[in-house]
Order: sequence, then structure tokens, then C-alpha cells
Amino acid sequence: MISADARLVSENRLYVDQSTLTGESRPETRSAEPGNSSEPRNLVFAGTSVASGSGTAVVYATGAETRFGQISALTQSTARELSPLQMEMKDVTRTVTLIAVGVGLVVFLLSIHLTKMSPNEGFVFSLGMIVAFVPEGLLPTVTLALAMGVQRMARRNAIIKRLSVVETLGSATVICTDKTGTLTQNEMTVTDILVGMHKLAVTGTGYEPQGQIEGREPVETDLRQMLVAAGLCNDAKVALRSEKWIAHGDPTEAALLTLAAKAGIDLAAEFSRQPRLFEIPFEARRRYMTTVHQAQDGEVAYTKGSPEYVLASCTKAMIRGTEVPLSDRLRGQILRATDEYASSGLRILGVAMRRLPKGTNRSAEEVEKDLTFLGLAAMMDPPRPGVKDAVEKCHRAGIRIIMITGDYGLTAESIARQTGIVRSSSAVLTGSDLDSMDDDVLKEALKKDLILARVAPEHKLRVVGALQEMGHVVAVTGDGVNDAPALKKAHIGVAMGVVGTDVAREAADVILTDDNFASIVNAVEEGRAVFANIRRFTSYIFTSNAPEAVPFIVHAFSGGHIPLALNIMQILSVDLGTDIVPALALGAEPPEKGIMDRPPRSQDEHIITRGLLARSYLFLGMIQSLAAMSAFYFMFWTGGYWGQLFDLPSSGQLYLAATTMALAAIVTTQIGNLFAQRTESGSILKASISSNPLIWIGIAVELIIIAAIVYAPQLQWIFKTAAFPPANWIFLLSWMPSLLLADEVRKAFLRRRRAKGRTEQPSDA
Repeated sequence: MISADARLVSENRLYVDQSTLTGESRPETRSAEPGNSSEPRNLVFAGTSVASGSGTAVVYATGAETRFGQISALTQSTARELSPLQMEMKDVTRTVTLIAVGVGLVVFLLSIHLTKMSPNEGFVFSLGMIVAFVPEGLLPTVTLALAMGVQRMARRNAIIKRLSVVETLGSATVICTDKTGTLTQNEMTVTDILVGMHKLAVTGTGYEPQGQIEGREPVETDLRQMLVAAGLCNDAKVALRSEKWIAHGDPTEAALLTLAAKAGIDLAAEFSRQPRLFEIPFEARRRYMTTVHQAQDGEVAYTKGSPEYVLASCTKAMIRGTEVPLSDRLRGQILRATDEYASSGLRILGVAMRRLPKGTNRSAEEVEKDLTFLGLAAMMDPPRPGVKDAVEKCHRAGIRIIMITGDYGLTAESIARQTGIVRSSSAVLTGSDLDSMDDDVLKEALKKDLILARVAPEHKLRVVGALQEMGHVVAVTGDGVNDAPALKKAHIGVAMGVVGTDVAREAADVILTDDNFASIVNAVEEGRAVFANIRRFTSYIFTSNAPEAVPFIVHAFSGGHIPLALNIMQILSVDLGTDIVPALALGAEPPEKGIMDRPPRSQDEHIITRGLLARSYLFLGMIQSLAAMSAFYFMFWTGGYWGQLFDLPSSGQLYLAATTMALAAIVTTQIGNLFAQRTESGSILKASISSNPLIWIGIAVELIIIAAIVYAPQLQWIFKTAAFPPANWIFLLSWMPSLLLADEVRKAFLRRRRAKGRTEQPSDA
């Protein structure tokens, strides 16, 4: 690890992994020569690490003055945005306050003018109605829904640091994703070979020696010679650690070792047969390295490096075990293959050899001439398994994906196409392109398919800010120090837990334990489920408000001739007792099937909507009110007041039993309402009855509570209730499925209308 910013004064084949600062996947060469001013190659930075080689440098910055420290300061100065849920809860609070206070005021006025209540009694009753219309269970239920979402996300490899982020993930409209380690495995893998003028494909990914080289039989001799050369001209190591194959040294060299293992070549035995005599290290001027070995028939030199530079030193080519002159035609074929691999975003190494005449001078000029070209190895950091499916899920869910990486544009575009992030023509913009754009031009560019490559932390931060100004809910992924400012600025910062730096993890809201993009999409799915659950239990709670208010309205408009079917304590027993646990159970509902086939919810769409209020109060609430009032009258009619609607007794045991029947009717119909709320538009018949065991616990709890209120003498005194005949439960239970059946009819009608709308839409043809 490099612990300070420093300027090189000498180096020996020094490669530095700068991915924590730049996001670039492969190590870069560092040289004591300054190079150009835009990218000084003689500087090394704190927070990066040496991949191979060595050097001596003079420190010029430490601590906060380093580039690492400057990015940390930029992170600290970036303010967090309020989450959509935090802003939504403000709107919920306002809406609930207006409804509750409005109902309380109307009740107070009606109680004064239409009933025989005194102002004091009317005030107390209206205050009780205000309390009844405030969903006291909303806060604990929201908290539980978020906590349950955190648990489910943790099981799907996403650790949440802030509860509010759970729902924010479900609101995401754009994911700005890093490439290396997130979309890809951060493990170089050889995918294609050119040997003996034949193109071969290689299967398997990563450093694990599992896979095969397809179609190798015609060029078996040439392939073995090439892989031995690439394996011996190599300073990397690959080892199995904790059931995972790990590379030590240059990842591209490690990929060549894995390739040789896939071909069945024992490089340790080859090293024994051909011990290394000396090495001519890589130089920026030559762009390749050479090792010289002692073979049985003399010394042999193996060379690998940039294909163009290696090819320029070759005069022969190995074809079917024979060295043939490297004609212009063969040279052209090799260069075309190089361009073809490069256009696919692959990194290419050329491999060559030379049997040295006796007495050859050990200088680079003498050894690295008249080489025999052996082949090309094309490699890449392959996409992670499951990423393509996750990207497709994002497209179906209406979530845009923008790749922002410090890597090269061609490599980034290749990965973007392989994973399906871009499916048509797309622009590749670099950091220098962003510097030349004003904010309006940048926002216009961000409306189209876009790949951002070779960007600095300031560029990433600017892009995130522009997307937020455009009204997007932005999730940002990253692992390096360079990603930290954007991680903190975004609505959802997602850091890598395996390869991520401490700075990135500290700035983020979510940490992925498997560094996999697919885990982000899983977390988005869970976040959408949380919002749906909040809306479910809000509708569930609001539904019972209607039968709590209707008895008073009936009492008021009858001029007091119809007694109150519920008292304030009974109303509170529903809101603070029987409704709480079932509402919490709804907060634990798993994601509904097809939830990722819908677009992200609009920022103008609130939890409490006119549709939710209409469904809760006017549709389901009215059915529940009918059940409560019918139960109230049922008790009177079975008690001797058959057919009488007005001037019923407003005191005595029969009256108390009638109010208890009304209360029990609300509780039993809430059971049907509980099942109705489990699905938003799908039939309850398609919902698993075992996917949420808390539902059954909630039903058991509310039945136990209502039974205690009905039959326990101490609770009868508190809630002003009286026991009714057990046979009356048959009447109450007959009302239980009413809300569920009514809502099933409503959902079936909506599904049929949506299906009809889709069939009536004209096709693209």
C-alpha cells in the first residue's frame, strides 16, 4: 500500500493499482519520467497499491493534503438529501391532521345542533373522534415495515445503514453504477485466443482453472508453445484461499496462468525444465517484457506485451509447429484480429519467442529481435453471473442505468452492451467532455442512453446533482475513494462490502456483501414492497375509521332517536388494540408478483391518494359500517325490539350488548379486510397463505382481544361492553368475508379493464 502522495525518482517495472481513486480495472505503469501534464506518470498516490515492480519516490503530500484526503473533504462537504419517505411522511401527517381535525369539527357542530349533547359532552366526543381518525399504529407499523425490509435485504446481500433508505430504494428511477467489481467480477479472464492463425474461444471465468479451450485440436502444438511462453514470461501467482482463487500480481498475467491451467499445462514442471536466467523488464518505450530461460537445446527468450510492439519485432510466425516467414498478409491478419478484439473492449497481449544463438548479448536490442510470433490472448473482466438478468429486470421496472467508470470508454461500452445496459446507439462521454458542457447541455445529454468513462470524482458528483435536479431519485454504486462524494450526494449510496474502501462504506447508505449489481436490483424490489406495504396498512387502518364515524353520523342526523352504536373507548380499542398487530403483519408482506414489471412511482404519487381514501372510506368502509350497524340492530331485534329502528334504549345491558356486537362486527370484518389488503390488484387466490405467517398471528391476537373485551368483567367495565349470546358469533362471522369478496370483484374488474386497454393499443407495426 502506498501511504502518501509522492513523485518517483526511480522505478523498476512499476505497476500501480489506482482503482480506489480512478475506478480503472487494470494496473497502470508508473515511470520516473514526468510524461505530459494532463496525466503525470511519475506520481503515485496515497490509498493505491503496488501491483508489481518497485520504485523510490519523494513524498510531497500527506494526510488531508493528498488526493485521497481532498476527495474525503469533498465527501464531508456534501450534504445528504431528504429521502422520499421522509418527505412523504410530512405529506401523510398533513393529510391525516386535516382529516382528523375536520371530522372532529364537524362532529362537534353536529353534536351541538342535532343531538341533545351539551357543549362539554360534544367536545369530549369530537376529541375522541379526532383520536379515532389519527392512525396511532402508523408510526410503529412504518418502522416495522422498514425493519422487516432491512432483514429481507440483508438475506439478499444488502446491508442497510439508515431505515428510510429501504423505501427510497423502491423509488429509484436511475442507477448510476460503477463497472469494475459491480457489473464485472474484477477478475481478468482470457476469452479468446489467436494461435496458428486460428481463433479459439475459452470458457470459464475468473482465476479458477475451470473451463476449456474450444476447437484446439488443429493447433494443439502451437497452443502449447504459446501458453508455455506466456506462463514462463510471467511474475504473477494464483492461489486458492478460503475456497476462492486469488491473484497476486498483475491481473493480466494471472489470467494467463489460469489459461495455461485450463489447457492442462503444468507450469511448475516447465519452470523446472526451463529455469529463468534473467529478465528484461517492461519499459514504456518498448511496451513488452522478456524473460530468458535455459532449455535443453540452449537459451530461449519468451516475450509478451502490446501486440503492435511485439509484432513489430517479429520476422516469423509459428504455424502448425513450424516457423514460417511473417509475410505482409499474415501480419495484416494478425493486426485485423487485434482490432477486432479491441473493438469488443478486450485487452490483448501478444506472445512471441526466440531461440537465442550462443553468445547472444543480454541487452534488449540483441535479445528482442527476429522474434517468432506465437499468438494473441484477448482478455476481459467478465460480467458477473446474474447481472444481465438484473439489468433486464431494471428495464422492465422502468429504471435507467448509467455506467460511470474511470475505465476506458471502449471497455465500458463493451461491458454495457454485454450486460444489456445499452441496447442501441449510445454516446460515450469522458471527463473532458463533461468539462466542456454547461449544466443545461449536460441535462439534455442525460436524457439519452449514455456511458461516462474516464471521469473524476467531481464529474460523478456533478452528474448525480444534475439527475436530482431533473427530478430523478438516484442510486449510486461505488467502491473507491473517488466514489465517496457521489455516494453521499445520491438519494441512495451503495458501497461494495468486499472490495470497497472504508471511505466509500462510510459515505454510503447501503453496503453490498457480495459486490453484485444483482443485489441492488433485489434491494429495489424489496424497497418497492415496503412502500406497497405502507400503503396496505394505511388503507387497512383507514377502513375501520368509517364504521367508527358512521354510528355518530346516524345518531346525529336522527336527532338522537337512534342511539350511538359505539362509544369512544370502544373506538379506541379498535385503533389501539385489535388493529395494531394485523396492520404490523401487513408491513411484513413479501414483494407482490410482478412488482418489478411496473414503472417507478412518480414523486407526485403519495401514500394517501384519493383512490385510497375512496376505497377505504367509501367502498370497504361503507360495507364495514353496514356490518356494524346491522350487528347493532341484530342484538336489539333478537332482544325483543324486532323491526324497530328508532327510540331504542340508550342504556342498560341490552344496549351495552348491542354496542359490543357492533364492535365485534368491525373486528371480524377487519379479518376479511386484512386478506383483501394483501394484494394490490391480483387475486388473493394467487397469494401464498404461508408466505407471511404474521397474518395468522395478527388474526389470532385480534380475536383474543375482542373475546376478552366481550367476556372479561374487568374489561367490560372499562370499555362499557356486555356479553352477547355465543350463537350471535354465527351472524358476525357471516359478515367476515364480505370485504374480501367485494374487493375481489373490484380487482377483477380492474384487471379486465387493464387487459382490455392493452389489447386495444395499436401495435408498433
